[in-house]
This record gives sequence, structure tokens and C-alpha cells, in this order.
Amino acid sequence: MMSVLADKLKANKAKGRKSLIVYITAGYPDMEMTEVAVLAAEAAGADLVELGIPFSDPIADGPVIQKAAVASLVAGTTTRSSLELVRNLRKKSQIPLAFMTYINLILHHGPEAFARDCREAGVDALIVPDLPPEESELLQGPCDKYGLDLIAFIAPTSNEDRVALACRNASGFIYCVSNTGVTGVRSVDYSAVAPTVELARSITDIPIAIGFGIGTPASAREAARYADGVIVGSAVVQLLETKDVAAVKNLIASIRQELDREGASHATNSK
Repeated sequence: MMSVLADKLKANKAKGRKSLIVYITAGYPDMEMTEVAVLAAEAAGADLVELGIPFSDPIADGPVIQKAAVASLVAGTTTRSSLELVRNLRKKSQIPLAFMTYINLILHHGPEAFARDCREAGVDALIVPDLPPEESELLQGPCDKYGLDLIAFIAPTSNEDRVALACRNASGFIYCVSNTGVTGVRSVDYSAVAPTVELARSITDIPIAIGFGIGTPASAREAARYADGVIVGSAVVQLLETKDVAAVKNLIASIRQELDREGASHATNSK
């Protein structure tokens, strides 16, 4: 049985619609604003929202998201308050939601209990950047039991065996990291990920989304040439520092517009 998240992204892929995934740090600048931002992202055309549960040592995150995580932790954000955020959102929205966090936080909560609590709150998927595929069984069993997608990672540095391992149990979508390093808006040659994406596509038909470095409509469209969707995080989180929800909505809407143009262009060129 497919999850709501997998259903949504697979349907987008079948229609030639590029999926737009937006990352927001839970509790930044506060929980009320996080909820407002998720609903604004949905209204502007996001297909999926990643909610980052803040962690004290976010090794995959760049300066913007690290700053947000620290501020969120200082304000008292916890796993339980993040779960409560999802419960509140589910009263107003059914947009697919993923938690992005780190394995130590999950181990502290208990993998089975974490998966169960996520499902009960209304979370659809888990994204754990420091969980290597060789150790994915730590979460794969609990995720399967409670119907959560465990998102796999690939990167331009992944060899054929590594990509095959990541794709073997992947569900929902595959997160393709555009470059080595951490999250953050910067100039990236997205053509460099094309061989990795094509390799993954030869193994699985699960949608592939590119993340890291995407912060403008132009960069989103460029990345979308090589994948089924894009992930935008730091640019959104930076705007939330000043609680500028209108700017967040405008950015996401403009990215959605460019992705739709790329999707239409790809469909035309494929004929």
C-alpha cells in the first residue's frame, strides 16, 4: 500500500509535474510561525513539507539552518512539541509531511516509539541524513510497521553499489544531494548529478528530488531538468527569521511557476 506522500509524488511524476519540497525548521522563529509557514507553503504550491526537528549537532546543515536550529532549541522545541505541531497542522491540512532530523534524537526517543508517535501525529516520512544505508534497518522495520516512508540519500560521489543499496528499500522519494558539503544557497552545476540520477532511475522508478543549493526560481528550474523534483530549505528559513510569511509565499509561488514551466518544456521536448 502506497503512502499519501508516495502517491502524491508518483502522481506528479506521471503527469510531468515537478514536485516542490520545502524545508522549514520546527519552532523557528516560534511554533505559531512554523504552522503559518507550512500552510503558506502549501497555498503557494508546495507538494511536501519537511519539518526539521532541531538537533544540537546538525552535521548536514549549513549556517542558516544551524542558526535556526539553535534558536529553536533555545526556545524549547522538543520532539514532543514537534509532534504536537503536526497534530495541530493535521486539523487544517493534509499536505504530506516529513520529519527531518538526526539518528541520535531518534535513538533517544526509541526507534519504534518514534515511528509510532510520528504515525499517530500524522507524519508521512522520515529523513535522517546521518543514517547510512548499511544501518538503515535501525529504522526500516519500525517505518514499515507504521507505514512511514524512510527517505534514502544518494550523491554525485555515490558509486554504483552505493546507489543500488540506497535504492533497494527506498520509498516515497530519493533525496539526491547536489554536491558535497552542507545545506545552503549557492551556485551549483546541477548537470554533475545527472549520471547519479540516471543510475538510480535504472534501478528504481521512485521519484528523485535534488536538494542543497537551491534558493531561487532559476536554480530550481535548472535542478529540475535532471530530476523529478527539488528541495528548497535555507532560502525559506532565512526569510522566516523576520517572520516575513508574505516573502516566503512569494518565493515558493515563483519557484512553483518556474518548475511548471520546466515541466511543460520537458513535456514538449519529449513529444
